[in-house]
Amino acid sequence: MGFNCGIVGLPNVGKSTLFNALTSTQAAEAANYPFCTIEPNTGRVGVPDPRLDRLAAIAGSAKIIPTQLEFVDIAGLVRGASKGEGLGNQFLANIRETDAVLHVLRCFEGDVTHVEGSVDPVRDAETVETELMLADMESLERRVQSAAKRAKGGDKEAKAEIDLMERALAVLREGKPARTVELSAEEREPFRRLALLTSKPVLYVCNVAEEEAATGNAHSARVEAMAKAQGAEAVVISAAIEAELAQLPPEEKQEFLASIGLEEPGLNKVIRAGYKLLGLLTFFTVGPKEARAWTVTVGATAPEAAGVIHTDFQRGFIKAETIDYDSYVALGGEQGAKDAGKMRQEGKDYVVRDGDIFHFRFNV
Repeated sequence: MGFNCGIVGLPNVGKSTLFNALTSTQAAEAANYPFCTIEPNTGRVGVPDPRLDRLAAIAGSAKIIPTQLEFVDIAGLVRGASKGEGLGNQFLANIRETDAVLHVLRCFEGDVTHVEGSVDPVRDAETVETELMLADMESLERRVQSAAKRAKGGDKEAKAEIDLMERALAVLREGKPARTVELSAEEREPFRRLALLTSKPVLYVCNVAEEEAATGNAHSARVEAMAKAQGAEAVVISAAIEAELAQLPPEEKQEFLASIGLEEPGLNKVIRAGYKLLGLLTFFTVGPKEARAWTVTVGATAPEAAGVIHTDFQRGFIKAETIDYDSYVALGGEQGAKDAGKMRQEGKDYVVRDGDIFHFRFNV
């Protein structure tokens, strides 16, 4: 099951440096000039989860396999991208294919070139959002005309589609992103299929100077206030520190973090926030061979979770033997949970909870 976050922003804000650190690679060339990232680079990263280590220790698992999230480093956008300026058309196509947006904002001063000539992260956020809204409006206006022709021919689906698109257009014309459109439960999937750029959830990543990584600064405080007003999330990191950390051996990382007043890498916050942004949760399978984390969307049923492991598990699903994480840990593992009556038999209608430990029974 692939979920991905597109890393976006203006040129030279630290996107590629962040991507390199996230994936501990130099796949994206970080350089002090616009458009050094021409093709979107993709990397998969393990989602930090201390619960997995705890489960593996209790079960004596030989291997630990975290669940993963995909990040896509997308070329920098500039003012006018909706009209094809810079790499506008390519940027818009690449972002359309992602599930969520990590918007990196420059919150550090210094001599790195800024395309707008000064550091103002709120202005930069508005520049990118405006370009995306303009692209959405242009796309919807074309599609409304096409759907209107189909509706005249008696296509009922086209009429419902026009209603959704016109509501989205009304919101966009007020200068608000498509994600603010109010939807009923039945409308969410048809709306998702419109694939609007501004319907995607957004996480603002404030890239600050190394000495401000623990505290943030006036720039990041403005971004956090903007995010709160939008009902969005913001995290503060220093891409430079994360790049340095990525080069260190594991045993030196904690010492380095402590020396600069940080408890964990900023990337952990970014990954967890991205995971939350996508509406995901984690379940586990645990045994002597491996302890493994798996990803499903919030609201997934037990058979759907089984299908993430193997399609045969979903097709032939019988039941899920389930232990909640707290019981597994408190009772010293599977046998202790069984003896205490904490292992449950769940059927096809069971909705997965974060931290569930499953053993699936199936017959194909």
